[in-house]
Amino acid sequence: MQGSTDIPLDEEGIEQARKLGAKLAAEQTWDIIYTSHLSRAKKTGEIIAAALGLSPVLTDERLREVSGGQTEGTVEEDRIAKWGPDWRQLDLGVEKADAVHERGVAFMQDLLEEHAGKRILIVSHGSFIRHMLRHLTPDFVLTEHLKNTGVSRFVVEDTKWSCDLYNCTAHLD
Repeated sequence: MQGSTDIPLDEEGIEQARKLGAKLAAEQTWDIIYTSHLSRAKKTGEIIAAALGLSPVLTDERLREVSGGQTEGTVEEDRIAKWGPDWRQLDLGVEKADAVHERGVAFMQDLLEEHAGKRILIVSHGSFIRHMLRHLTPDFVLTEHLKNTGVSRFVVEDTKWSCDLYNCTAHLD
C-alpha cells in the first residue's frame, strides 16, 4: 500500500512514462500539464512534458494519492496479520471518499475556471483517479483496475462529465 507516501518512480515507471510521452506526442496536442506533487507522479509528468514540449509542469497537492493511513507501507498479508481479515472495516486513518471528492472537485473547478477551453493533461494516481471517475461520472462502469501510465480521458461539456477513454495502455505494447 503506497498511498500518499512519497515513493520515487522506479526504472520501469520511467520507461513507461517515456513510452507514454512518445505516444501522446505523436497523437495529440496538449496545452497544459498538471501533476500531483508526489515524486512518482511529478517525475512521470516531467518525462511526458519533455516529450510534448510543455513547460512548466504545474503541481497541485490536491492531485495526491488517497492516503492509506496506517496501512501505508504494508502488504495484504501484513494487514491481515495485524488487524485481521476484516481490516477494511476498521478506522485505520484511510482517507474518506468524501474528502477525496472534495479536494478533487475543487481542483477540477479551479482548473476549468483558469484554463477554460484548454486541453489539459493531468498525471495523478490510481485510487484518486478511480474516486474521481466514480464521483464525476457515476454511470460509468469501472471495468478493470487502473494500470500505471494507463490513460483515462475525462470530457466536460457544460457541467456534465464523461469518460470516453479508460485505462488505455496501448503505448506499453
